[in-house]
Amino acid sequence: MKGSLILFCLALGLSYTLPAQNCGNYYPMVEGATFEYTNYNKKGKKEGIAKYKVSEVNTSGDVTNATMSIELVDEEGKELYKTDYKFACTDNTVSIDYESLIPSSTLQQFKDMEIDVSGTDLELPNDLSVGQELPDANVAIKVSMNGINMNTTVDMINRKVEKKESVTTPAGTFDCYVIYNDNKMKAMMVNSTMGSRIWYSEGVGMVKQESYKKNGKIITSTVLTAFSK
Repeated sequence: MKGSLILFCLALGLSYTLPAQNCGNYYPMVEGATFEYTNYNKKGKKEGIAKYKVSEVNTSGDVTNATMSIELVDEEGKELYKTDYKFACTDNTVSIDYESLIPSSTLQQFKDMEIDVSGTDLELPNDLSVGQELPDANVAIKVSMNGINMNTTVDMINRKVEKKESVTTPAGTFDCYVIYNDNKMKAMMVNSTMGSRIWYSEGVGMVKQESYKKNGKIITSTVLTAFSK
């Protein structure tokens, strides 16, 4: 499977006053919020754009639920894929639908095939601190094509808040927490492990993401290139 195992880590939202629990510090909850991410390969060449929009937000009691719409386009602006996923905020933690753990490059690769996805949701607390350890997450993907099944599992382990630092992208300059994790992938007869770092900014969400080989070299990267809320 080609791709960076891009953790769905992208911004979401709410158009009215937030509940007292202040849901979504790192997933800004503003209905109608939009986010554009540009994907690059290991050579820094642009490979496409992922456009996200918070299409719906509902609050019931202490739980806020939202839906994120996703559109993938190639470097020439041609639409490749459309989908959406859900996330929720409760008890000061955002839980992101495990389906969003599927890399955008994988969605593009399998866009004409039948895909079945299962797993455990990814959790991100509203209060982050350097050294904080975060729960693991995983996703299992079953792809069917012409009667042939291909199974892939991805485990996101060793999640930890590494540091704070400032990051500049075409969308601006942001103060971020950096979260590192290892991605263990099993696909057919192939097993691999890749490192990943995600830069989160309060009030914005994911600003940058990088995936690495074991030797530390970058495989792919994603940066926030535009957003509005």
